[in-house]
Amino acid sequence: MTYSSLIFIYGFLPLSLLIYHASREKYRNAVLLGLSLIFCGFCGLKCLAFTVLDTAFNFLMGHIIDTHRVRKKSGTLPLVTGITANIAMLFVFRAADLAELREKIGLPEGVLPVGISLFTLSAVGYLIDIYSDRIRAESDPVRFGLYMLMFPRIIMGPVLRYDSFVKILIRRKCSLAETGTGMTIFVKGLAKKVIAADNLFMLYSAVRNVKSGELAAVNAWLGMIAYVLCLYFTVSGLTDMGIGLGRCFGMHFPRCFNYPLFVSKLRYFASRWHMQAVRWFRRYISSPLSAQSSVRWIKKLIFIATWGFFGFWYTFRAGGLIWGLLLGIGIVAERKFAKLKMLNATGIIVTFVFLTISSVFLAGDNLSASIRYLGAMVGGNRMLADSLTVYLLRSYVIILLVSVYASTDLFRNMLLRSRKHKVNSVLSAATPAIVIVLLLVCTAFIAYGGASAVSPVTL
Repeated sequence: MTYSSLIFIYGFLPLSLLIYHASREKYRNAVLLGLSLIFCGFCGLKCLAFTVLDTAFNFLMGHIIDTHRVRKKSGTLPLVTGITANIAMLFVFRAADLAELREKIGLPEGVLPVGISLFTLSAVGYLIDIYSDRIRAESDPVRFGLYMLMFPRIIMGPVLRYDSFVKILIRRKCSLAETGTGMTIFVKGLAKKVIAADNLFMLYSAVRNVKSGELAAVNAWLGMIAYVLCLYFTVSGLTDMGIGLGRCFGMHFPRCFNYPLFVSKLRYFASRWHMQAVRWFRRYISSPLSAQSSVRWIKKLIFIATWGFFGFWYTFRAGGLIWGLLLGIGIVAERKFAKLKMLNATGIIVTFVFLTISSVFLAGDNLSASIRYLGAMVGGNRMLADSLTVYLLRSYVIILLVSVYASTDLFRNMLLRSRKHKVNSVLSAATPAIVIVLLLVCTAFIAYGGASAVSPVTL
């Protein structure tokens, strides 16, 4: 079950809200945890058993590390044990080379514990924070279970430090207004996923089905631009849905994306893309390692390597690692040319072209396929366009143009400016109707095409 399935939208979600808001305040954490376990259980009983056992394991390891710290003993061994176990499980479920092992333990191909990648980041960050004396081990298993498994954030985050999550949990305020705001954010994310991402994925798939040696350059570029936009609308759409769901239950989660694609510098992209996950890698990998050295070139290597880890975490393939390394190298190189006024005029184009070319490695099944596709993009097949180009442009040019516009902050800025005029009151009054229409349109798309589950990346 995903956020964009009809059974979730019209079954699980309304029942969850009804049960949660009908419960007494002191029982709501337990109710929400129970609902989250049911949500995780839709992946299968084996996946549910894994998530429960892994949550219990991290709860126990947190207490062991905390006990060592209080008694002024070295907690390094339990910390290393906890981190190693979490990362090992992540590799077991996500690494393509371990498919045979997954088969032996009875896991169907393609089935993952829901949100396994973000689950792992949360667990590792929690253990490190206890070891570093930033927090104490949680004594309430229900609250810790919510941190690890709460269904509004388990799929795409946001990735939060435990103390930040607890503050959000304590400050929650449930009301009809909060629920209405949450549903508005949820439907916005649903539209990103169902209307934009799923249609862009169809364009990308149409190009990908053509052999690389027969692919025209324009088609290759159209396919990869569609992939970049699809990736953005998929991941940002799912995070919006999660943030909206959290709001429905009275919790204000921080945003994860801030219009990262069409920016003038790569470092702006890096600071706006999947922000909470990027900050996790900076907080627990880049910053601690950089603090160990004062040599500038070593700090740059650590920065680049951290982006490599981030890219690998996205795909668990060598292509993701290369994408991250290229992005890190690009940001470092960009700083050398920061004073050139030329970048002020061409920055948006240069940045998007760089992201599109580097994403070839993120999208490819293997390095050889990515290199062949890249060759087609630069005209290696000696074909600029063909009959497929005409078909793709006729079929997808509208969704491409609308998606490009929607991925910028132009519409948001227009709404912000409208607050000074009467049009703002008109828009506010029309918002409920717009949300209902969008929900109906998304429902029609899902009902026509089946469950909206296509995704260029699985976290």
